[in-house]
Order: sequence, then structure tokens, then C-alpha cells
Amino acid sequence: MRAVVVRSYGGPEALELAEVPVPEPGPGQVRVRVRAAAVNPVDVATRAGLLVQGGIMAAREVTGLGWDVAGVVEATGPGVARFAPGEEVIGLSDRLDLPLGTHADQVVLDVDAVAPAPAGLSPEEAATLPLNVLTADQALDRLDLRAGQTILITGAAGAVGGFATGLAALRGLRVVAVAGEGDEDLVRRLGAEIFVPRTRELAAAVRSAVPGGVDAALDAAVVGLPALEAVRGGGAFAAVVGGAAPPALRGTRVVNVWIRADGPRLAELALLAADGRLTTRVAGTFPLPEAATAHRLLEKGGLRGRPVLVP
Repeated sequence: MRAVVVRSYGGPEALELAEVPVPEPGPGQVRVRVRAAAVNPVDVATRAGLLVQGGIMAAREVTGLGWDVAGVVEATGPGVARFAPGEEVIGLSDRLDLPLGTHADQVVLDVDAVAPAPAGLSPEEAATLPLNVLTADQALDRLDLRAGQTILITGAAGAVGGFATGLAALRGLRVVAVAGEGDEDLVRRLGAEIFVPRTRELAAAVRSAVPGGVDAALDAAVVGLPALEAVRGGGAFAAVVGGAAPPALRGTRVVNVWIRADGPRLAELALLAADGRLTTRVAGTFPLPEAATAHRLLEKGGLRGRPVLVP
């Protein structure tokens, strides 16, 4: 089968479409034939060697890419009763020690990382869910806000920020969304109550709209201190990129959100997307051999959604 790998870290030109053995599922695992797989910033960082430099991942001779997947179960390992061959599923590959990722013809996942595919969504749409919607959901859990409280979400028009905006609104939170000048209509449709253009002085603009500051911030755009300065004393701050958390000034509770696969919760979130209560966005589809084009598009920035590879 084919898989997108890197043998030496670098730019998009480092990506290689390699022939590799078909992986076999072990106990508690399923093998999925990939129908669509989103490309995320973590894939760009992996390809460039940033995870190795940061001590998050060990260097290998061959490194596979890809976290998100939508596809069809092809085979199950011993002890798997939850899924059967032929079922359409989505899932998340969150282990950095594995030789291959989801940017391949087939991938093996732990059964607890897999959920039924959302009805009514295309594989391309469904593939944008796992990493980004779980990151947003787990960040909101860590912030632990009550209905009626205010949350600042940076990068609200992006993938993680967009899902965070929708999920926060569904939790009854008042969302203050930060995004580009032209994104106001979009983020309000996603669930934002207050819009702050990212070109403005962030803390001052937010505190003007919410006197005293917001109760919490979810920093999907990696703004850092300017976003923390918009949070009231004793509030909470969630960084969704590992190691990007600012210091806990003014008694702010600062958390780094490290994503974990969670099939049962992913199934619940997928139902929200299937019902139209969460919005999926695809920024373009590319055949597996054109992975480098998808990486270049993502690196340019400004996308409203994720590029998706289609084997």
C-alpha cells in the first residue's frame, strides 16, 4: 500500500509517497481503509522536524504523517466487538511512536480511538472532525466554565477555533470571537456573540466589550500573552498547542491541552455535526500523491477549514 512519509525533515519537498506493507490489526485494534484524511498544522510541524526538536517525538529513519481519518473498517483484531468490516468510521491516530499515520491507503487504530462516521457528511467533511473537534472539546472541559460565563476564542474562524466557538455556544457560554476583519459573519454564524477583529489591540478591545475581562480564553491562534491579558484575574487560559502556554499572571489558571483520542466522545460530537449543530469545512481535496500541495496551501495560512487527502 501507499503512505506519505518523510525520510529527512524539511519543506513540502521532503514528503514521499512510499510503498509499505499493509499493517495488521492487533488485539483491540481495527484496520481502516482510508477514504479521506485531513492535513493539520501538526503534520507540517512533524514534516519539518519541529516535534523532534521539541523532544516530543523520537527521530526515525522513516516517519509517517496524518492524525485524522474517515474510512471503512477492513479488518479487526482479536477482542474487537464494537466494529465490523464494512462499517464507515472516523478516528484519530494520536500516538507519536507509530511508524505510519493516516495519510496512507490503510491505517491501524486502537478501537477506542474510532467512532461511527456521521450520517449525511461526506468522508472529506467527516475527516476534518477528529483532531480539531476533540481538541476544542477537551480544551473547554479543562476550562470548566458555567453557562452564562464569557470565553475569548482566538482564531475563531480556523478549524479548532471554529469548533470551539460552536461547542462553547452549545454549552451556553458567551463567546467573544477574535478573527480577521472579513470573518465576522462566519464566526457569528458559528455561535459568537461578540466579535473582535484581530488587527485591534486585543486586550483593550476585549475589555471594552466585557468590562473586567472575560472569564477564560481558548487560544487557538497561539496569541499568548495578549489573549491572557484579556482574562480577568483568577480566570482560566487554555493553550491548544503543546508548550505554548504563557505564564499564569494575576492568578490565572493556565492549562496546556494535549489531545487524546476518545472514540465515545468523538461519536457524540460527530452526531452534532450530522445534525448541523457543528460546522465542518473542507479547504480543498487532493489525491495522496499531491500531499505536498496540501502542505503548501496550509502553510500559506488564512484557510477556513482543512485540506483533505483522498487516497
